[in-house]
Amino acid sequence: MTFEEFVEARLQALLRYAVMLTGDPHTAQDLVQETMIRAQVKWRRIAAASVPEHYVKRMLTNAYIDLHRGSWLRRVVLRAELTEPLGPPPVADHAEASADRDQMWMWLAQLPRRQRAALVLRYYESLSDVEIAEVLDCAIGTVRSLISRALATLRAEVVPDLIAGEVR
Repeated sequence: MTFEEFVEARLQALLRYAVMLTGDPHTAQDLVQETMIRAQVKWRRIAAASVPEHYVKRMLTNAYIDLHRGSWLRRVVLRAELTEPLGPPPVADHAEASADRDQMWMWLAQLPRRQRAALVLRYYESLSDVEIAEVLDCAIGTVRSLISRALATLRAEVVPDLIAGEVR
């Protein structure tokens, strides 16, 4: 498979994955673009891998995790990530699904990057523990730990909100 064929077949899926990781379509586009440039340079090595998409997905995940590392020029962001809730969620449109999605974005934004990546890979990309371990370049036990911690954090956020009647 050539690099061009890979891009044509998998670019949209990689972009959707990046949007789920970042929560911002513009940052996701930048990450995918940077990853695809790096993938093109290393395409012979990637094409020789058993599953080239996993290799590229690992590159994309690492780029997301390392997003704020590096020189101060790379750390300038136009929209800061949520570190704590800013109060009640913004008023969403009248669709209940949209409100639920907004709330989920707020909860996911509070998770550490590796935990968030593990959840997105498991529940959005439907990958197994072994596949997630390949993408995150870690042990299977670490994947299970990341998912367990992320779900525990989300439960700690969701249950008090449900008790308080904030979630529909």
